[in-house]
Amino acid sequence: MRVHYPRTPHLPWSPGAAADDVRAGSLAGLAGAEVVVTEKLDGENTTLYRDGLHARSPDSAHHPSRTWVKGLQGRIGGRIPDGWRVCGENLFARHSIPYTDLASWFYGFSVWTDRDHCLDWDDTVRFLRRLGIPAPRELWRGRYDERALRALRPDVDRQEGYVVRTVRGFAREDFGQRVAKWVRPRHVRTDTHWMHAAVVENGLGPDAALWAVRSGAPPDQAALAAILTAALGDLPGLPELLRPPEELAEMSDRLDALGRTGDARLAGVLATALRTARREELAPALAGRLGLPLARRIADLVGLHPSLRQPHPDEDRRAGLVRLTAAADLGVLHALAAVAAQSPPEHDQVAWSALHAEDAGLLAEAPLDWLRTGLRAEWAELDRDAADRCWAQAREAYALGRISTVEEAVAAAWRPREGRFPRLLHLTGPAGSGKTSFADALTGVDARISLDDLRAARGSRADQRANAEVLRAGLDQLETALTGTATVVWDATSLNRHQRSHVQDVARRRDALLTQVVLVVDGAELLRRNAVRPHPVPPEVLTAQLHRYSPPYPGQAHRTWYVGAGGTVESTAGTLDGEED
Repeated sequence: MRVHYPRTPHLPWSPGAAADDVRAGSLAGLAGAEVVVTEKLDGENTTLYRDGLHARSPDSAHHPSRTWVKGLQGRIGGRIPDGWRVCGENLFARHSIPYTDLASWFYGFSVWTDRDHCLDWDDTVRFLRRLGIPAPRELWRGRYDERALRALRPDVDRQEGYVVRTVRGFAREDFGQRVAKWVRPRHVRTDTHWMHAAVVENGLGPDAALWAVRSGAPPDQAALAAILTAALGDLPGLPELLRPPEELAEMSDRLDALGRTGDARLAGVLATALRTARREELAPALAGRLGLPLARRIADLVGLHPSLRQPHPDEDRRAGLVRLTAAADLGVLHALAAVAAQSPPEHDQVAWSALHAEDAGLLAEAPLDWLRTGLRAEWAELDRDAADRCWAQAREAYALGRISTVEEAVAAAWRPREGRFPRLLHLTGPAGSGKTSFADALTGVDARISLDDLRAARGSRADQRANAEVLRAGLDQLETALTGTATVVWDATSLNRHQRSHVQDVARRRDALLTQVVLVVDGAELLRRNAVRPHPVPPEVLTAQLHRYSPPYPGQAHRTWYVGAGGTVESTAGTLDGEED
């Protein structure tokens, strides 16, 4: 069934309301609600379905400006559930505002279910991103405040206006009370209606190549190389690292066969382009351009795919593959390993691993989502620490074949539900990455163990000659501190798995909830910070640390927090209520 998009009422202070426009009679539906204000884009209202699309009118005829969006629908339509619709703006043709740096020629602004319900705004953005569709730029968000909205000053030469809607979803019959718009005065500023003029394409910006990959388009190797070169310009040997277009095309085909779109597809393509780079350098370098959640996923794919080309005991495969789902999309990971395989034995190992993963039902995009969703409902009343500890225990029990249902998982995780266990925050990152600053900002910490402080107590924090003794003293303190429900911070570089293992062994003995906190800062910023630190390390020491650094993978602790250069947690893995793993 095709559905006409409702007319959006004008806010009382909208100067662009014409005589025949709909005006908001009351703002009671917005008052008191959390709202989000997004840029109103100057294009053609368009609705996409699983099996087709139309402009505002369901019986809209063909127009040359609609050809591109028809191709988009053809790529993503299969991912739209039956009866659902995606509403947005077709921006292929220039109307009254010339755009020069669009992320795509289609932006989505609402998603409707088969029950005619508009999704929450955050769910809308996540759904659109999985399809490979950007959402309009957010201009303001908060509890409805008319003074704040009236104070917004759109650039009327570049922006048509703004739309305000409730963050919470709503039924179609409530649309007029939950959505309103502000439109610039004299919105139409051309003599000829755009439909009766020659089609002039709006301009795309550099991010368009990324959104094209997300939406299922063939990768543009030249455009992606330009983006990666800009993001990774200081990476040694970058031009030689970037893989040729035929590898990207093969990976694209494999991802299409898996039905991957959105960030999963983009991560696979970019990991292919960078598959011979050092994983340790990728996440910090890419985070500024792609965001930390996507950047660390790409880095983990690059780091993990070689392991699938190696032999493993078949009796351990299922458990190992289940554990790997905490760190990577196994469908994408196997596709990358297959593209990278250089010999028949390697191809055979990847194919054999993929067969085991398929038999175990692990090649889907979120193979444990059924378990996670069920446990979220069962453990909704638990505090976050207890819920995350129970979730980690359930994942491991499933990996070992000890449980196969939500009910069995609930029954098996009775002890951690009470929260009677110590908590360990295990910081990891090179000197200057912000570990101490992050620890300083934490609240509710009962003990903090810093190896630098222990060295200082011996005479000099820079003296590395007694590192073995300092480590033993720190581990003894940790053993003593991890009791009851205490929260303890381990503040040291912990550069590799061997160094981290000593701390984690103590956490296991003390039955602690282990949170690995990974500080993600690029090398140039580390050097800059090191120069102004109260206690800088010699540059050659920092260079050696970066060379030895091997950050942990998700799944090597109960949960993982990723802290960006700004000092806040920007991504998580292993959390029951998170969206990252």
